[in-house]
Amino acid sequence: MTTRPRGLHTHVLESLGLAITAGEFPPGSVLRTDELAQRFDVSRTVVREVIRVLESMYLVESRRRVGVTVQPAEQWNVYDPQVIRWRLAGADRPRQLRSLTVLRSAVEPVAAGLAALRATPAQCADLTEQALGMVATSRGRQLEAYLVHDVAFHRIVLNASGNEMFARLGDVVAEVLTGRTHHQVMFPDPDPAAVTLHVRVAEAVRARDAAEAERLTREIAVGALQELDVLAP
Repeated sequence: MTTRPRGLHTHVLESLGLAITAGEFPPGSVLRTDELAQRFDVSRTVVREVIRVLESMYLVESRRRVGVTVQPAEQWNVYDPQVIRWRLAGADRPRQLRSLTVLRSAVEPVAAGLAALRATPAQCADLTEQALGMVATSRGRQLEAYLVHDVAFHRIVLNASGNEMFARLGDVVAEVLTGRTHHQVMFPDPDPAAVTLHVRVAEAVRARDAAEAERLTREIAVGALQELDVLAP
């Protein structure tokens, strides 16, 4: 009984977020609370709560005597994990994946170099554990299990960098990796060379070799971009 309102809220939020990011409501469109309540068969209270969430993402803007207006994509909080998820679910997925992968290629190599200088022994051990987990799940079409280790690996690198701005990108990277897996923008088994590179990054971080950790992570990023050329041209 008590979960129904939250379930309705989530349903309306997901539906509207997907519709806006897919262009069903172009920039400048005015969303009417009453019409949305009728469309989704929910109360106006639920619609207003959803609108507040969408406003926090800058997808819409509420103005007195104007209503709720859909904002142009340039205004959206494109770092919001939910916005990333919605955009990856749409027709613009290849461009979005490329944009996010280029971002990763700019940030993660530097983060890996810093991690080699700043990672704690516990972080080094955890990084190695996740790399070995990637190896163990890289065969036999175990992409979901592989994803768990892949996401954890990259979160550790970003956190171990000691830079709070890099660390906050952990959710962004997680959405990119998850989106690639769930939308089949991955080979059935990960590229063995890429898996090996992750192991070597863990070794370089543990050896405090910043230059090697940065170089290897950049190689991973280049490989990811090359995969997109094949799988999401």
